[in-house]
Amino acid sequence: MASRFWLALQVGAFLGLSSLSAAAQEVTLTRLDCGSGSNDPRRFSDTYAYTETSKPFTFSCYVIRHGADVMVWDTGYLPGSVPNATNKPLADLLRQIRVEPGEVKYVGISHYHADHTGQLAPLKNATLLIGKGDWDGITATPPMSGANAKGFAEWIAEKRKVETLSADKDVFGDGSVMILRAPGHTPGHSMLLVRLKEMGPVLLSGDAVHFHENYEHDGVPGFNDDRAQTLASIQRMKQIEKNLKATVIIQHDPRDIGKLPAFPNAAK
Repeated sequence: MASRFWLALQVGAFLGLSSLSAAAQEVTLTRLDCGSGSNDPRRFSDTYAYTETSKPFTFSCYVIRHGADVMVWDTGYLPGSVPNATNKPLADLLRQIRVEPGEVKYVGISHYHADHTGQLAPLKNATLLIGKGDWDGITATPPMSGANAKGFAEWIAEKRKVETLSADKDVFGDGSVMILRAPGHTPGHSMLLVRLKEMGPVLLSGDAVHFHENYEHDGVPGFNDDRAQTLASIQRMKQIEKNLKATVIIQHDPRDIGKLPAFPNAAK
């Protein structure tokens, strides 16, 4: 009897691991163009590292497919809201890759700024995954300075599903998609690690850094919430890159667009 019990446990464990492995092999990552333009890089260094007054800047959103489930990471600007909001509506881009907005299971938000949270409204059935520090800033009275509370209006009014994160989050339970705490830029800032079978691990920065130069030289914008936390988050990124041999994608740096296949193709 006991031997049958342990055999059943071993078979169950094997089947469980097999199913997790199969799920991990089905993960893909697609970049969406969520705006483009330029920015004054002097704003992004509190040590006066930049002398030029303009630097190309891009705004990226991402779609992660995990088997039949879909996750969106950051939603970009609301089209037309500012000069850099040159993007098409997120819902239209999703439909181009055969995803209906209502089918999205999770929407992960790196942080509460408008260039990352402008198009949450169409994802009405998704569970919002966001750092607790940022959610507290959005829902405060008044909202924290810089928090795009307007972008979350439907979420709050309609009491949509929200999961606030105080620690790292294994989104699908198999380690293939991890939301990682990286505070500093904002109180609840996060980045995303996606493990792909062919490409290997990919680390999406959120706004932990904005340019290659800030990543390479530990640059901190003067407007960040916490300088020490920013530096700790950059160091975490570097250790992940080293230990996992990960591809780091700095979401605002146009030089990193080519690290992923051009839309509508996906990295696997």
